[in-house]
Amino acid sequence: MKTYLWQEEGDAIDRSISEFTAGEDVILDRQLFVFDIRATAAHVRGLQRIGIVSEDECTTLCGWLERLESEFEAGDFVLDERFEDGHSAIEIYLTEKAGPAGARVHTGRSRNDQVSVATRLYLKDRLAQLAALCGRIAEACLGRAEAEPDLPMPGYTHLQRAVPSSSGLWMAAFAEAFTDNLSLATAMASVIDCSPLGTAAGYGVNLPLDREGVAADLGFARLQVNPMYAQNSRGKFELMALQAAWHSMQDVRRLAWDLSLFTTSEFGFVRLPREYITGSSIMPNKFNPDVVELLRGRAATPEAAITEIQSILSLPSGYQRDLQLTKAPLIRGMESSLQALSIVPALIEGMEFQADRMRSAISPDMFATDIALEQTAAGVPFREAYLEAKRKLDEMDAPDVEASLAQRVSPGGCADLGLKLIRQRLAQAKSRQGDI
Repeated sequence: MKTYLWQEEGDAIDRSISEFTAGEDVILDRQLFVFDIRATAAHVRGLQRIGIVSEDECTTLCGWLERLESEFEAGDFVLDERFEDGHSAIEIYLTEKAGPAGARVHTGRSRNDQVSVATRLYLKDRLAQLAALCGRIAEACLGRAEAEPDLPMPGYTHLQRAVPSSSGLWMAAFAEAFTDNLSLATAMASVIDCSPLGTAAGYGVNLPLDREGVAADLGFARLQVNPMYAQNSRGKFELMALQAAWHSMQDVRRLAWDLSLFTTSEFGFVRLPREYITGSSIMPNKFNPDVVELLRGRAATPEAAITEIQSILSLPSGYQRDLQLTKAPLIRGMESSLQALSIVPALIEGMEFQADRMRSAISPDMFATDIALEQTAAGVPFREAYLEAKRKLDEMDAPDVEASLAQRVSPGGCADLGLKLIRQRLAQAKSRQGDI
């Protein structure tokens, strides 16, 4: 039977109501538990500095908190249905182990700022992971673009063959995209990097809490000053993190879509690593790009989480119990995105371009834009050159594709991919990540 911190002796607890109000909290809190333990230890040290707990009590409590973290990570302490949530589990554990000193731990804080600080630490950790993964994907894409910059492949608009392009340009597009995604994750982490601990239920407390010392102890860059805003930002900060994850997953979805097409027999431009494909249960001849298809679908998870939290946040100022419901979509959206992103670098590094198939898909009509621009450079008005090239589409012979690519000298084009500039920006983005 669950133990409730707020329950008085003789209080009747309706099991169906308690299960409804607690929801999935005790399961979800497994993702937050270590952060909750560390924030509790910092809070205890802050209480010791203002004389609420003695030096000996602080040492004892922090020692038990360290042990609880070790036991949890080793699987010896299980966060399960015995507890209402992770917060109550910590306080019950400390009271059992340290006696009256454990009952002092909650002085000056509410479960509201307790969950806020644990979530904030979780978000910082996951955004750091997100930024690092985006950096790895950008590096993998840059590596492929640098290794095979001039390999011809068709360029498409509206899924129709448009102009000659190259594998280098295709890979550089994703290298730049994930450089931006790294920067976005770092920017979101910078906004989130503030400590709400010590704001209690949203109105402060009548104690001279060392909020700044506790914030520094936990590695936060600053305080979240206003207690009411600490409550009002719940859900808002979660959305910021999920937006960063969604932008990364949107680029994964686009890459996966390209690969879904390029690995078909009709295209045959790319061969996936063996570990990224599966066989059919009934058709012996089939190999399916299941991993790529699931990567494409996984972008829906953070997108759905964003929508769910946005729907919950139609609330007045101050804490409302509805905010508990933001926890599940946040954790689901972040964990799903990080898992998906983690397998992308090896996919990029291991895929094989099929040069002959890519080259053979470049048809003579795809050089029409080149011909029109050549005439324009010689003085013919562009629209006249455009119409002349359009009239002669059926008469075109296939020009030298390498020569066509070499003439694409506009910055970022096939002849000037700007890989050094993208690498420089990636290095700058990584250096800013180190500041969070």
